[in-house]
Amino acid sequence: MNRSVRVVKRLIDVLGACCGLAVTLPLYPAIAAAIYIESPGDIFFRQRRAGQLHPPGGGPPAGPGASRPVFQEFSMLKFRSMRPEGEKHTGMVVATAGDPRITKVGRFLRRTRLDEIPQFLNVLLGHMSIVEPRPERPELAEQLALAIPYFEERMRDVKPGITGLAQINLQYTGKPHPGSIIAMLAPDLTNPFKMEGTEDALADDMRIKLLYDLAYSASTESLRTFLPLELSIMLKTPLVMLRALGT
Repeated sequence: MNRSVRVVKRLIDVLGACCGLAVTLPLYPAIAAAIYIESPGDIFFRQRRAGQLHPPGGGPPAGPGASRPVFQEFSMLKFRSMRPEGEKHTGMVVATAGDPRITKVGRFLRRTRLDEIPQFLNVLLGHMSIVEPRPERPELAEQLALAIPYFEERMRDVKPGITGLAQINLQYTGKPHPGSIIAMLAPDLTNPFKMEGTEDALADDMRIKLLYDLAYSASTESLRTFLPLELSIMLKTPLVMLRALGT
């Protein structure tokens, strides 16, 4: 990441997180009450996530067959959208459309992205940025890095973000919106080995998300390419949230 971009980006993060907290704090009591009334338990949910990539010894991209990627882990804060102890009997399972562990309030919070707003605190603490690739769980990030060549490169020299280029262009689960250009190209972008019985595979959704994440990372090479895209993502994110209210 360009040095000037890094300085400007941190300034945007601090100012944006302060404004975001000021605007969203009035929503906290209503969200907390709705969560607790439907499923008594903790209001907030803390989860370990994989942050920046720290490849052993540094150097060039690891690539297929290289050593296991090492991510800087941190604790990410969210409003709880699942039943308490939702993974007690299943272990780590990626949430999918229609997941029975997700509460009715949780579905609304996920659809509108309101479950993510406590992460403004993560931004102020320096764990996250407002705009960057979304962080995955450490175990999942390692598995995806083994399944998708160069998947770990999405987190090289960047912090994880609350929103990103993929989030304003794809559905919550990472699938393309029906009728979008990327949806029409999906058959050529997914299932590269044409294996049967792999429809709706998580790795295919992640391959598409990876394209957006790498495109964003490339924009951070200069202020001229970074600033217009950064501001565009920040302006479009509330529109994505508002549009979800009508679905």
